[in-house]
Formats: sequence, structure tokens, C-alpha cells
Amino acid sequence: MKFKLDWTFITPLLALVVLGAAAFIQNGAMIALAALALAFAVFAAEHHAEVVAHPVGEPFGTLVLAIAVTVIEVALIVSVMLSGGPEKAGLPRDTVFAAIMICGCGIVGLCLLVGGLRHHVQDFQLQGSSAALAILCALSVLTLVLPNFTSTVVGPALSTSQLIFVGVISLVLYVTFVFVQTIRHRDYFLPFTPAAGAGVQEEEDAPHAPPPTNGEAWTALGFLLLSLIAVVGLAKLLSPAVEAGVAAAGAPEAVVGVIIAALVLLPEGLAALRAARLNRLQTSLNLALGSALASIGLTIPTVAVVSIVIDQPIALGLAPKEIVMLALTLLVSVITLGTGRSTVLQGVVHLVIFAAFLFLSVVP
Repeated sequence: MKFKLDWTFITPLLALVVLGAAAFIQNGAMIALAALALAFAVFAAEHHAEVVAHPVGEPFGTLVLAIAVTVIEVALIVSVMLSGGPEKAGLPRDTVFAAIMICGCGIVGLCLLVGGLRHHVQDFQLQGSSAALAILCALSVLTLVLPNFTSTVVGPALSTSQLIFVGVISLVLYVTFVFVQTIRHRDYFLPFTPAAGAGVQEEEDAPHAPPPTNGEAWTALGFLLLSLIAVVGLAKLLSPAVEAGVAAAGAPEAVVGVIIAALVLLPEGLAALRAARLNRLQTSLNLALGSALASIGLTIPTVAVVSIVIDQPIALGLAPKEIVMLALTLLVSVITLGTGRSTVLQGVVHLVIFAAFLFLSVVP
């Protein structure tokens, strides 16, 4: 294998060096350097995700990025839970809800808008999007809404047995989705292939680089993980500065969770947007919806176990305003993604809901 050292390999290593140095040096210059390193680590992660996706094909490529980001994000949540105490009881709920809104409205909306502007009408697999949305609806309601209406323990918390049950069904639903996506009905999640003579624009803008070798793919996977570790670590490092800025602006504390979730999800967002520009909307939807599902299906079981082991309660039930936003997001997603074709209209609808989510996070 011919190894070519470029910025995508150097950047994750430098970002990790900055992350380590920040443990000993904390000042304004270090914060600015960390923010710069975070930005470059995000772009490096997006590049290596593209390389990994080539040899494994769809939908495995998007699944690798979604699970990698979510696993590291879960590790970040657990570390904060262990060090933050009972006052961090709502952190898993806030993070999962923010991820759903960012993926389901922000990333999906931007991809539909950019793809629609560039290609007018884009096609995707209706069966795949319907399956993902069905799982997302069930997971969201069972984990984030139902805890407010149980009677054994006054919501938004759950009893130990209820928490175990919610964790188990979350994992079962997500594992079943992955099985269907990668094995049983993989064709539902493959890029849409137009019928002969349909006149759908092909990926004329896609680079025609030679596919990577197995060695290059494994190297890219390793550097993808390093990049994601740097992204999450730097996001955690910057969180105190973000919290101070949010407090100085007089915004609610929930805004901090939104900002951190957005930083962590940046690599997936960039990869999804690039796929939409290249007329691969199915790949974009695999990334966005898959990330939302992974955020629930992997986070809830993990934090349930941690909560029981360390005897620290967690609050999963959303407030009424957030329940309304979640219900609107799920309803509109089922409608806009229920035809197998998209235009700029669907993108604008999703982005308007996302704008409402951001605005109401700042002005509740």
C-alpha cells in the first residue's frame, strides 16, 4: 500500500496533542486553539468516513460513522454523569432530544434543501425511510414521553424495573433495525437506482478517484476513530467556555446541550450534506436517521445500566414544549419522507421546525 501523509492524517494527531496540552494549560489562547483544532478534526473525520464507506459499501459505510460517533458520545455522557452527580440527571434526555432534532430536522432539512436546489427532484428508497421512521417514533415516545405518564414513580423518572425494561426494548429495536438494514432487507437502504430512461441525473459531480485498498480503508478507520475522539474530547473541553458564554447571554442552560450535540454531530452532518450534493440522498437519510436511532438505541440502555450501578437517578421525560416539538418533527417526517421523492419544499419545512427548536431553546 502506498501511504500518503496529508493533512487528514496530521490533523487528528495534532488535535489530540492540543487536547492533552489543555489539561495543563487553560487560557484564552488555548481555548481558541482548541476551537480551531475541533474544526479541522471534524473535516478530517468526514474525509476518513468517506474512505471507509467505499470498500464496505452502503449502508455499512454510513452505519460505521453513525455508531462510531454515538459510542464516543455515550462515553462522554457517562463520564459527565459519573463526575457531575444528581444535578446531571437530565443530561442523557437533553442530549438524545437534541440529537433527534438536529438529525431529523437540521441535517435532513439541509440535505433536502441543498439536494433540491441542485437536482430539483431527488429519489430515495421509501421502504428504508419508512422503516427508520417507524423505529424512531417508537423509540422516541417510549423513552422520552412515556416516563411522564407512569405511576409507579412520579415522572420524569422511572422505577428500576421500568428503566431496565426501557433499556432492553431500546436495544432490541435498534439491533433489529441494524439487522434489517444490513442483512435481511439491505436493498431498502441502498442508493436509489432509477429505471432505464428515467432521466434522473447521475452523480456527475462525484470524484472519480480509484477505490481505496483494504489497507488504506483500515488506516482510514483508525484515523476516523482518532478524529472522533478528538472531536468529542475537544467539545467537552470547550463546554465550560460555551456554558460561560450562554450564561453571559442570559440563555437557558439547555442551549449548552444543543451546542455540544451539534459539535459532536458535525462529521455526520458534513458527510450527509456532501452525499446530497452528489445526488445520493439515500446515503444522507441513512446517516441522519441512523444517527438519531443510534443516539437513542445505544445511549438509553447504557445510561440505564450506569444509573442502576451507581444508584444515580436519571430524568428521561421531556417537558411539554419539547414533547410538542418532538411530535411535530415525527409527524412531518412521516409525511415529507413518505413519498420516496423530495424537493426544496420538504427541506424548507424541516429547517423551519429546526429554527423553531433553536429559537425556543434560547427563548423558552
